[in-house]
Amino acid sequence: MRIDLITLFPEMCEAVLSESIIGRARRSGAIEINCHQLRDFAFDKHRRVDDSTYGGGMGMLMLAEPIALCFEHICEEVGEKPHFIYLSPKGKVLTQQKLKELSAQENICLLCGHYEGVDQRVLDMYVDEEISIGDYVLTGGELPALVLTDSLARLQPGVLSDDECFEMESHYDGLLEYPQYTKPKVWRGVDIPEVLFTGHHENIRKWRREQSVIVTAEKRPDMLDKATLTDKERQLAEQIISDKNHAEER
Repeated sequence: MRIDLITLFPEMCEAVLSESIIGRARRSGAIEINCHQLRDFAFDKHRRVDDSTYGGGMGMLMLAEPIALCFEHICEEVGEKPHFIYLSPKGKVLTQQKLKELSAQENICLLCGHYEGVDQRVLDMYVDEEISIGDYVLTGGELPALVLTDSLARLQPGVLSDDECFEMESHYDGLLEYPQYTKPKVWRGVDIPEVLFTGHHENIRKWRREQSVIVTAEKRPDMLDKATLTDKERQLAEQIISDKNHAEER
């Protein structure tokens, strides 16, 4: 997969995307990520990429032409039109299911907005979809773009050491992740669950699955509607939610 970011702060993005797992994946060639300075495509001597809005109002708006020129440049480099995403509080909230869908794309371009947003015409003409990382407003689109890039890169072959690394994580299968423990076996008088050092892999798998259902029911019961559960797991979750509601009422 190739991901291109259109941004006013490429150095900020590079600082994050050059480190840790994503940085190693880029260096190994498992994924390609490019950060483009939008001001390089401005067409006046001051490299302006914003102007006042028609109709009045506070703040400035990002100009359509520099964005269009930058995106067209990326299209020429790629050889086709990438799937173009605008990071915006107006977009649909990012989920693991959306990430699975996006992971099938070979080329993705992310537009990081600033100021009061972007001229609507460039959104109508070029952008395929708008995505938000939550129902709140940030200073710019770089942080959401970094979140999307990091979470999407993890799903690409060769980025993590094994597919199981992400398939067993929270949200991947609609449930939160089970509790995990490391050495020492007893820490400050607290032991780990007995099943985890029995060496019985099937019992451990069953325990982890049950714990995922319990944790999700306790912390994010809203996720259970979309999770695939057995009848027994559904009954367990409903009992946990019922007990929690009774406790809160008391």
